[in-house]
Amino acid sequence: MTINNTINENFEDHLQTIIKVREKLHESIELTGQKLAQSLSSGGTVFWCGNGGSAADSQHLAAELVGRFKKNRRALRSVALTTDSSVLTCIANDYSYDDIFARQIEALGRPADILLGISTSGNSENVLRAFKVAKEMGLITIALLGKDGGVAKELVDVALIIPSNSTARIQEAHILIGHMLCEIVEQELQLA
Repeated sequence: MTINNTINENFEDHLQTIIKVREKLHESIELTGQKLAQSLSSGGTVFWCGNGGSAADSQHLAAELVGRFKKNRRALRSVALTTDSSVLTCIANDYSYDDIFARQIEALGRPADILLGISTSGNSENVLRAFKVAKEMGLITIALLGKDGGVAKELVDVALIIPSNSTARIQEAHILIGHMLCEIVEQELQLA
């Protein structure tokens, strides 16, 4: 296989995945954006969590809401649960790595808030535990998932499952959807 073939195959795979996402998830993306806007307009906070690339996406998308997405506007309440190294290492050391997000939700979450967890497999134990605690506390739970949605799809209020088995394609679709959600929030709140 040549480099040119690799590039072309990746572009084609990406485009086909995005077409499927548009066909299958259009309404769910709209609903999710509206839920985020409703929470934020009532003083809620959007919490994000995930592992690896999904942790990076969590931080990226939280920053889009706190900082800005399209235009200068007021800051919106959004926190990536992946960023406080002292909290993460304390919880992992004293309890378990599986509890790093759940303990933070227990400490910071309120019923008007949203937990948006990102997991390509839908089976990341620390994300699953956070969803369980969030549900018990009355938060709205939303998941960006891939493959078959894993265990997470049964635990959340809204599951956005990317129809792919490729981790790279799933992550690419997650960040695209995340950007759409940020734009919908700004439009719904008339901030952009």
